Amino acid sequence: MLADLLAIQVFALMMVFVRVGATFMILPTIGEAYISPQVRLLLALTFSIIVTPIVQDKVPAIPSTGILAIILLIAAEILVGVFLGAMVRIMVAALATAGMVISVITGFANALLFNPGLDDQGSLQSVLLTMLGTLLIFATELHHVMLAGLVESYQVFQPGVMPPVGDFSQMIARGAADSFILAMKLASPFIVIGTVFYALLGLLARLMPQLQVFFLAMPLQILLGLMVLLLTVQAIMMTFLADFSDGLARFISFN
Repeated sequence: MLADLLAIQVFALMMVFVRVGATFMILPTIGEAYISPQVRLLLALTFSIIVTPIVQDKVPAIPSTGILAIILLIAAEILVGVFLGAMVRIMVAALATAGMVISVITGFANALLFNPGLDDQGSLQSVLLTMLGTLLIFATELHHVMLAGLVESYQVFQPGVMPPVGDFSQMIARGAADSFILAMKLASPFIVIGTVFYALLGLLARLMPQLQVFFLAMPLQILLGLMVLLLTVQAIMMTFLADFSDGLARFISFN
């Protein structure tokens, strides 16, 4: 009897750990590339031990049909965990997209460095906005909302039930579109000012063909871009936090 009870407890912990571990490997702030995978999995295991008693009634019993049924259950939990983490990651990726648009407009497109948030090369503005966004998520405790949403996901996606793959794909496509719209919204001051600036340069080049517009424009473009970034960075991050919190409420049920 004790052995059967222990097996049930271990199986429930394993099922919770599969979903939590898959989410933690992708989730922003916790699943960043500069955090060791061993540390992320250790955090996932600790979180799973805490959460298992809460969601144990949602975990199905050990299948009696063999190892294939267990593999299918694990695969379904991995799919749900990857979906939850990817949806939040797509929302945060709006900062990198906005930073790349800003860097093209301000003349920093070729100044690339390592972006730890995406584990890839990125522009200066992309790295700045991504790191600042990660810091503000921790400062405003939105990572607690993500963890609460992960726990509440067991009310929506119950283990042992086939995940709605079609709905997952539609949600990811919609999330990517919303992320791009948010990126354009964050970069809109630079798009407007850059359009006016380039239009004035074109007019100046037509009025004074002998003037070397390129050599005149580059320093002004960089200086103007830095000034606009200094004036708008607070509004950019506040807009991101507002949309990010709304996205968490829309894509992850934590109520």
